[in-house]
Amino acid sequence: MAGWKTLSYPLRDFPQQPSRGNSIRVFGNTHGLKANQVKRLERLGRRSVPADRLVSQELARELTELSREIRRQTGVLVDRRGDVTHVMVGAPTSIEMPEWGRMRAGSGRLRGLRCIHTHLGSEGLTRDDLTDLAVLRFDAMISIQAQQDGLPGLAYTAALMPENDEGTGIQELDPAVPARLDLDFQDWIRALEEELARTSQTRTVGDGERAILVVVTAGRSSEDTDYSTEELCELARSAGVEVIDVMVQNRGRPDPKTVVGAGKLQDLLIRCFQSDVDLVIFDDNLTAAQARNLADRLELRVIDRTQLILDIFAQHAKTRDGKLQVELAQLKYVLPRLTQRDTSLSRLGGGIGGRGPGEQKLEIDRRRVRERVARLERDLKSLQRQREHRRSRRTRRGLPVLSIVGYTNAGKSTLLRALTQKDVHIEDKMFATLDPASRRLRFPRDQEVIITDTVGFIRDLPPDLVAAFKATLEELREAKLFLHVVDASNPDIERHMKAVRGILADIGLDKTPELLIFNKIDRLPAGDGAQLATKYDAVPISALHRTGLAELLEQAEEIMAVPIAVELDEPYMARGGKR
Repeated sequence: MAGWKTLSYPLRDFPQQPSRGNSIRVFGNTHGLKANQVKRLERLGRRSVPADRLVSQELARELTELSREIRRQTGVLVDRRGDVTHVMVGAPTSIEMPEWGRMRAGSGRLRGLRCIHTHLGSEGLTRDDLTDLAVLRFDAMISIQAQQDGLPGLAYTAALMPENDEGTGIQELDPAVPARLDLDFQDWIRALEEELARTSQTRTVGDGERAILVVVTAGRSSEDTDYSTEELCELARSAGVEVIDVMVQNRGRPDPKTVVGAGKLQDLLIRCFQSDVDLVIFDDNLTAAQARNLADRLELRVIDRTQLILDIFAQHAKTRDGKLQVELAQLKYVLPRLTQRDTSLSRLGGGIGGRGPGEQKLEIDRRRVRERVARLERDLKSLQRQREHRRSRRTRRGLPVLSIVGYTNAGKSTLLRALTQKDVHIEDKMFATLDPASRRLRFPRDQEVIITDTVGFIRDLPPDLVAAFKATLEELREAKLFLHVVDASNPDIERHMKAVRGILADIGLDKTPELLIFNKIDRLPAGDGAQLATKYDAVPISALHRTGLAELLEQAEEIMAVPIAVELDEPYMARGGKR
């Protein structure tokens, strides 16, 4: 119901219900009403409905007569005993609710209240009616047509139902005049809540969080949108999230306030509450204002693609380097968004022990984050010096370095284990490898090299993440050759190669020689892998089954044997270095 205030207030309990016999205050737009009209609205609070009836003809008639007289929608909330607990009055096309906040009912439970209100037109249940039914988990939503003569017309009824493969989780009864709504309400609501609870208990099995993914086309082709959607699903799976649904909206550009349009947002809201999800994940990177608006409206955790990647990194970081780098990236992401956090962050401290210079809590939060960022950057510089020392020792030993690069989940760690026959953690998930690993490798002609495995790349890698992992990516600067691993079974190999080469170019490593390797050819029909590799001048292999490795080592050794011209920097030349 447009105009309801149920979605814009902080969490608090329902307004205190008055004891029977006391007057119930009328909520909403009473401005301009006559005194006797207000009194008639107040008398609605002393009304009751038989416990086994959804709505009575008498209550419906009082509502419609008043609604026609004052030319505004009127409504009541009725509990399961049949007592009216709240009376509302709104505008001709909307109705206002008590300012009870957005407190959700327990999982598998309904509110214990049904909303009965009038419509001055013949539209039946509106999209806003169904949205508020889902958000507030009413027992039922009933809209009654107020006819021109003040008599009640058809009553439209909707209730929540367990999620299924066919519907939206809302059932609508056949319209009927109030006198003919003869279902036994007590039996009906008991059976409905038992089914909802049973479905909820089934969902709680398992440890993963449940999420709905949202993708906005923003002018992209259907092919690009499908690619983004599939990748977001794979990222969610890697984070341990159970994807319940994917919603795609075709828009020229994201809405500046909520990314998706108003209609799609209402659909998303209904779907979230009916699916009992824990969070919503957007493929677009959200601004601070968008994240706040969406969280307020959906009353759920809302994250974007960058936050999802950061969460995966946090799960997979094992070494001190990796953990520090992930924390640094997370803090850099959070810092500019502190200005858009809840208003409680900007309240001045007060009361005993709370007075002082008057520093705002928001400023304290931001200062602490900046201090932590500075500390992390110092620690990472110290670790960077240690890595530089290790690299210098390798250089003195004359061992050249090969670095395995590639899109995430292309099989880089599997290749490292296959080549060195050393234990390396592998998993069929994005970013399973976060911390770099180095091993010795001996070529067929007895040349020894150091081969390193690095974090996987991905399209639109967040800048803060690239900056935080700068120290790790610097390991690539020592490489004489990149083994660029591509998942040959993925239909988007060209996008993946472009993303990897783009990131290497961004960090100034696009001049390093590259050996293209098409991995996972065992997933393709016989002969297709070799044909595809020929097309892109790559080496076809299956790291899992250890096929094609001999040709890979032979080509890598040939490239390493060719003298490589290295561009020396100006500071080196200034110190007397010779070309």
